[in-house]
Amino acid sequence: MMDLIGDSAILLIATLGIAALLGLILIRLGGKGNVALDPDNFLAFRLIEKEAISHDTRRFTFALQSPETKLGLPIGQHISFRFSDPQNGKMVLRTYTPVTGDETFGKVSFVIKVYKAGVHPKFPDGGKMSQHLDSLRIGDTMDMRGPKGHVTYWGHGAFKVKPIGKPVSERRATSFGMIAGGTGITPMLQIIKAILRDRSDRSTISLIYANQSEEDILLREELESIAKQYPDQFRLHYTLDRPPKGWTYSSGFVTKEMIEANILGPSENGSTQVFMCGPPPMIKFACIPALKDLGFTEDTGSRSSTNAANVEIEAA
Repeated sequence: MMDLIGDSAILLIATLGIAALLGLILIRLGGKGNVALDPDNFLAFRLIEKEAISHDTRRFTFALQSPETKLGLPIGQHISFRFSDPQNGKMVLRTYTPVTGDETFGKVSFVIKVYKAGVHPKFPDGGKMSQHLDSLRIGDTMDMRGPKGHVTYWGHGAFKVKPIGKPVSERRATSFGMIAGGTGITPMLQIIKAILRDRSDRSTISLIYANQSEEDILLREELESIAKQYPDQFRLHYTLDRPPKGWTYSSGFVTKEMIEANILGPSENGSTQVFMCGPPPMIKFACIPALKDLGFTEDTGSRSSTNAANVEIEAA
């Protein structure tokens, strides 16, 4: 669920699993030539690597059609996964944002949290898709289709938003605030890396990353490496529900004061936008009210629904 809040506009790109942006021109040749994805048809991609990066999170890497093939995914856009549930024969679909894109040839990687059965009382069966992914062996395949999404980031602060049933809105910003929860970090990282990879793009980024515990912080080493390498463009701040002793960052829910201290405030010319990606309660009850208190307002026609983050809030 990626939500975007702009200083004169709250851009919400969100739902449960979540959140879309930054654009290289998409050549819509799904699975043909040197582009891997097909926007209209599911294609099978072979698993070539599976890495445990935390107690419940995996990095899955799939081969593209050839070593020279690029993914064909505009930055911030996302990809649908599909498999047939052997218990009832029904198709299970989820949407994920990869942590690699068109800059990587021949393969694509996803960081996905595995929701095991019997762990969360509200979802006793766990996450069907994430458990299926975790059961895959090297050489097995996953059906994927894409790209999909309502936002495309063109670079240098320019992007467009196409909410469902609404006209296209073109926007520009010089500063981006980001609030991510759990695996909602993956769409953010995709955008962060693309901005910083283009040394002519001087957009600044401030990220608040919320998790339950320190062990739940995904991609921490990579995020902190980026913050160290680009101190003038990227700021990183954490908050934890259960912080350890001696924790030097924030604790608890995302608050107005936390946002005010770690994300640039709204500007009259719309040059600050805030992207949010995480569990719906965090977005609805913490982030949006805090941002409104800080002067961010919702632009009619900018609210949309999409699945762009690697979060399974609901086990279907």
